[in-house]
Amino acid sequence: MSYFYFEHIHTSKRSRARVGKIHTPHGVIDTPNFVGVGTHGTLKTLDNTLVESIGLQLMFCNTYHLMLQPGTEVVKKAGGLHNFIQRKMPIITDSGGFQVFSLAYGSVADELKSKGCKKTDGMVLKITEDGVLFRSYRDGSKMLLTPETSIGAQKDLGADIMICFDELPPYHIDPKKLKKSLDRTHRWEKRSLDAHKANPNNQALYAVVHGGIDPELRRISCEYLSSLDFDGFSIGGSLGKTKQEMHTMLSTVMPRLPENKPNHLLGIGDLESIDMCVPLGIDTFDSSYPTRAARHGVLLTSQGNLKTTKASNAANFGPIEEGCTCFTCKKFSLAYIHHLFKANEITGLTLATIHNLHFMVRLMERYREKILNDEI
Repeated sequence: MSYFYFEHIHTSKRSRARVGKIHTPHGVIDTPNFVGVGTHGTLKTLDNTLVESIGLQLMFCNTYHLMLQPGTEVVKKAGGLHNFIQRKMPIITDSGGFQVFSLAYGSVADELKSKGCKKTDGMVLKITEDGVLFRSYRDGSKMLLTPETSIGAQKDLGADIMICFDELPPYHIDPKKLKKSLDRTHRWEKRSLDAHKANPNNQALYAVVHGGIDPELRRISCEYLSSLDFDGFSIGGSLGKTKQEMHTMLSTVMPRLPENKPNHLLGIGDLESIDMCVPLGIDTFDSSYPTRAARHGVLLTSQGNLKTTKASNAANFGPIEEGCTCFTCKKFSLAYIHHLFKANEITGLTLATIHNLHFMVRLMERYREKILNDEI
């Protein structure tokens, strides 16, 4: 399709790392790239004009949360998500399927610490072939999320890239239940694709490869989804309890995905994981890590993380990092940022987030340069 396609530029001679361009109706995404998470249509502490000035080419918004507030019908009346939040560059939305996991079993952090367990608070009422019956965390009302309603909501939002409706089972699931979940997710993804094809709306749809850490189930998922007419592929499900387990799983998955279409690693974007996964050929990574770290006073630098409130920063009148060209480093000293955090001033959160987001944008630029030079 002319409104969405992947342009391959170069694959490193040293690995599967590649440089490319994802063309969308709202602009080009250079790959590999970092995707900032704006759950409710904004990256916390920043407005979208400022986000675009930093150069974040792709932003991730959450369908489930936007369905509850303000409601996707409101966003549609506003002219779509781009117009509603005043963002001119590309947007990707998830399906809401991640909430099946987080509401039913807990956070990804709990999962990686082997603490994930079935919740009993009644937020997820029922998972059936049709879809998932939720109880709204806002007012307790019931909401049925199906492949068709998920795609319909993402159509209302008007994102450039949509994600298929899926289930994310926990790491410690019984193998037979994992296979059952995978089969159902595949059926949901085919229904998502059919709903999308009925109204393309200049949007692209990514499949979600599942199978936990079982290499055979991952193979089955890759082969089945690759046989369908998806515009791109994301890797989801339980990615493992350790980064090494994730790397091992991805090493078997990536060679099985079509090379002429873009791919995305869902929910992973910390510095160590990006460094491990770029050589595998991952195109885009999304994570709230850099912005969340900023709000906790952790600043990203080429020399490692810097804790804003450290006493030695109180009289450091240089920038956060020498040579950094972000707005924060050009205008303010580390001593001032330290003061803002100690005084609990919201401005400190904004300035720290600007720096961390700028750091990620420049980091991915350097990765692309190294790939082009066959250094990775």
